[in-house]
Amino acid sequence: MDDNVKENALSVLESWILSNNSVILDNFHEIQTSGIEITEEWKKLYEFWLSLKQDLSNSCIDDEIEIVKINHDNGSLNEKIIPSGLKRKRKLLRFPTRKKKPTHTKYEDSREKASHIFSWMISSVDVKQFMDEYWEKDFLHVKRNNSQYYKKVLSTVEIDRILRKNYIMFTKNIDITTYINGVRKTHNPEGRAYASTVWDLYSTGASVRFLNPQTYSNPVWKICEGLQDAFGCFVGANVYLTPPGTQGFAPHYDDIEAFVLQLEGKKRWRVYRPRSQAEECALVSSPNLSEEDLEEPDLDVVLEAGDLLYFPRGFIHQANALPDVHSLHITVSSFQNNSWANFLEQAVPAALKIATSENPEFRRGLPLDYLSYMGLVHSDNNDIQKMDLRKLFREKARFLMDFLADMLPLDSAADQMGKKLIHDALPPILSHDERVRTIYNGGEHWEDNDVVNRVEITPDTKIRFLKANIARLIMEEDEIRLYFSTENSREYHELFPEEPPYLVIESHLAPGVEQLILSYPRFMSVSKLALEDLTSKISGIQLYSSAMPKGNVCGATK
Repeated sequence: MDDNVKENALSVLESWILSNNSVILDNFHEIQTSGIEITEEWKKLYEFWLSLKQDLSNSCIDDEIEIVKINHDNGSLNEKIIPSGLKRKRKLLRFPTRKKKPTHTKYEDSREKASHIFSWMISSVDVKQFMDEYWEKDFLHVKRNNSQYYKKVLSTVEIDRILRKNYIMFTKNIDITTYINGVRKTHNPEGRAYASTVWDLYSTGASVRFLNPQTYSNPVWKICEGLQDAFGCFVGANVYLTPPGTQGFAPHYDDIEAFVLQLEGKKRWRVYRPRSQAEECALVSSPNLSEEDLEEPDLDVVLEAGDLLYFPRGFIHQANALPDVHSLHITVSSFQNNSWANFLEQAVPAALKIATSENPEFRRGLPLDYLSYMGLVHSDNNDIQKMDLRKLFREKARFLMDFLADMLPLDSAADQMGKKLIHDALPPILSHDERVRTIYNGGEHWEDNDVVNRVEITPDTKIRFLKANIARLIMEEDEIRLYFSTENSREYHELFPEEPPYLVIESHLAPGVEQLILSYPRFMSVSKLALEDLTSKISGIQLYSSAMPKGNVCGATK
């Protein structure tokens, strides 16, 4: 390659530097002292430029050249002549003139965490495949051949530790059960469940059911709390420890979507699809059933440690430990009282109230003689006149129901279901980063005989809600309320048996709360809140963050 080509290459490179940084200096020290921000990329560019000049003076560059791409937007090379002797340096040839601000910042999102937990739990089945083919439709058995898969969830050793460390109560926290010769019995003593008492009962062949392990086990708490954002409802768990060769419960179906995670040992499961439409997606659990109530099981399988079994509401099931080994499994449960029927229980009464106030047809009196042709004794009456009257009555009722359907306050009903989730939900698990950004561990504390680390909210303070479903803004009883779950106990409804705690939000502050809810998971500067003035913005955030006894709904960063 002759010197003209080399000069061309150097000119191309210098032109690009000049067009992007407006300066080119022969001495790197001068660049360093010229006020230009020096990055590793610029250093590599300068060194390459020097090497190219040196090569020109020594006429030692290879005689081959190649065309390489440059994209000025991201700093990579466009179609320019580059000596092939420097091919090995091509990966270094990305020289942005300045660091661009990212167009999108990745924020921690509790919904993504929930998705990861769910994917882990049902692996190796894809979530979409699971929802399309199995959810509320059919059972699923995942055979993993990996006894360690659920090892960190819970163990019998950990159960023993929980029994010894905590005040565990029979009936409230622990059930002792047997199922022998078709008879299911509970054998709960009174009072505290001491470890020695529980293990003595277990040694006699009784099964142990741990009713709320999420209260005492952090891994179980993490699974259940995380999955609440995946299912949009409360997620609970029961743990079952069964002695070898025994069965603790009669055949039955439940009102939950059940995910059985086999933790230790083995257990034989027999699962039966619903016997009729009345049992599909059951809203109430069945009584104990007998073998005579059942036909052949649709699934007969032995779960080993690491395996998963899922079955929907209304699927009858029974399980027994194999003769040679105990069984420990956890059932993660969801979607109890989370059906369309439960939703309409909220919507229909409210719709009737609205329709009654707006449409006089709902307030008109019933026919004077309707009791003479409506009711059980008249349902099979063949009298033509009464049959005609019954038809008119049904048509009137259908007309009113059609109007009622248009009055359904769907958003209000959704808010009530959301309020129920806030009431039922486990409290949030906070990462270290979330703790130091909130009132839990951040802010003022006592050190060296004084209060230190004073934190004040300023217009530049960035805030957001801690989790996706941690709060619900609701119009209720003529006031705007922000219900929140940060103060919930790990024990179901322990602190708030009637309803969750809430803040009354003044109407001029409500737009700011809405903005924070809708912007999750992004942080937002206080100054950018959709409130009237700076005073309202700061006072509003102080209200959200300080009006709760222990924790708060918002996380903040400077």
